[in-house]
Amino acid sequence: MRHARWLAPWKDSREKPAIYHCISRVVDRRFVLGDVEREQFRTYMRMYENFSGIRVLAYCVMSNHVHLLLEVPPMPADGLTDAELLGRLRAIYSESIVAEVEIQLTAARTKGLSVVAEEIHQRYTYRMHNLSQYMKTVMQRITQWYNRQNERKGTLWEERFKSVIVESGIAARMMAAYIDLNPVRAGMVTDPAKYRWSSYGEAIGGGAKGNAKKAREGLVRASMSHKDLGFDATKWNEVAKIYRKMLGVALERKSGEAKAQVTAFKNKRLAAVTQKSLQHREKSDPNSIKHDDNKTVLQEMKMAAMLGHRIRYFSDGAVIGSKIFVNETFAQAREKFSGKRKDGARKMRGAAESAAGILWSARDLRLQV
Repeated sequence: MRHARWLAPWKDSREKPAIYHCISRVVDRRFVLGDVEREQFRTYMRMYENFSGIRVLAYCVMSNHVHLLLEVPPMPADGLTDAELLGRLRAIYSESIVAEVEIQLTAARTKGLSVVAEEIHQRYTYRMHNLSQYMKTVMQRITQWYNRQNERKGTLWEERFKSVIVESGIAARMMAAYIDLNPVRAGMVTDPAKYRWSSYGEAIGGGAKGNAKKAREGLVRASMSHKDLGFDATKWNEVAKIYRKMLGVALERKSGEAKAQVTAFKNKRLAAVTQKSLQHREKSDPNSIKHDDNKTVLQEMKMAAMLGHRIRYFSDGAVIGSKIFVNETFAQAREKFSGKRKDGARKMRGAAESAAGILWSARDLRLQV
């Protein structure tokens, strides 16, 4: 029997981001997603991102599965205006269909039929700001396209998608980097920047039909959402330096800068100088990103090495974040667990051991970790 998907209990909050790592695999795990299929998947992913209001923070389209790090904001408190609705519809519908909806809305407003206008809105808005609807629609569209191209019938995907609730901050940054490193772990490329069907590859190069600005906005948000930084592509250069260092550590090809930074953090004197320098820069440039303290950055650099390995917690852990975050999420979904269980946070083991005590999981995984 299927269980209801575990959604963030604060999914309707306007202050706390609801972030999910979603994974879907091709039926029988066949390697059928070639270059053309991956481009088409990205096209649908971006189309429905624009339609739904959901934002793609990071992604990677592999040969037989896909990873998406999604933020699902709530619907605006006052709903969408007619103009906003029509703008969303243009992302996935032809101009003739949008024009027809506009005529219907105009007629309803002119006659003072607000109930009719609201019904027109509801035809489309029920699919917006909804994780399951987004994933379902994207997967259905790529399946329909693939079946037409290959004269086949039936589903393309193995089962309903998996999802993991992810805390903003360190957990979201680590998850984004983990997703971008998929093609490296699979031996497809040696540098994630060279894989264009991923958020980092798109952010660096854009790809044939890519959108570097969208990809950069997503990674900036994934990296800095806990500091209330939105989808601001102008902060990409600052975020990219830290993000690239994390990827470099994971690849065990630390750049001179990355090595120097890790060494500096181990040396108290150099750490103090670094902190003073950061404070000076932040004072001189009020628009610069406020960096985490030295201890936090050092922790992240140490954890980054684990990203070169498969981390099962990131796909099956249910909730990933700090101990407080996992316990709070557990407490708000207490009915999902046995009455014998007293708390939610479980320490990570195996390849994720370097994150133990910093990142926690809601599931106590014991196999293939």
